[in-house]
Amino acid sequence: MKKALLYINGEPTKNLVDFSQYDLVACTDGALNYLLKFDSEIVSKLDFISGDFDSHERLDLVDKKFIETPDQNKTDFQKALEIILEKGIEIVDVYGGSGGEMDHFLGNLSVADFMKSKMKIQFFDEFSSYYFIPKNFEISSVQGKMISLFPFPKAESITTKGLKWPLYKENLKIGERIGTRNIAENDVVTIKYEKGNLLIFVGH
Repeated sequence: MKKALLYINGEPTKNLVDFSQYDLVACTDGALNYLLKFDSEIVSKLDFISGDFDSHERLDLVDKKFIETPDQNKTDFQKALEIILEKGIEIVDVYGGSGGEMDHFLGNLSVADFMKSKMKIQFFDEFSSYYFIPKNFEISSVQGKMISLFPFPKAESITTKGLKWPLYKENLKIGERIGTRNIAENDVVTIKYEKGNLLIFVGH
């Protein structure tokens, strides 16, 4: 399946990205400011820049790549994902989803929750990768890594294998109990749950 790389408004991770694995590279207009300061090579690889262009600098450098999306009822992140989906791409790696203003971070998670039935969205930052997981999930090559399970807003009857502190048919809910800062004791970790939404955070 085709895969896209999308930069949004948070500060991008400084880890080098292998652009050869992506069929499309894009950013929102707010992210362009960071990219111009961070690495002009990334800007040269952009296929499009979308947004309402209310938070930009130096758009004259890439004006042929603009896609204006003025709808104020959706975030720039959601509008960019919809453009990517229209191009037939259903796997998206997102950089800049966290950091900076926390309302943006929570809003980005909400958008990912809304879009997860249509596409696979994975976020990356300096500390971890994170994404919504299906009700039967397995991840490998994680021994010794930090694993956090975060309900959004709740997940029921969770059972895990391979974690230092396992769960057996237990519930997680914001405001009551969450599953952060666990450790993968095995190279393969499995997670199953029956209802709700569950995010996994995997430390680098």
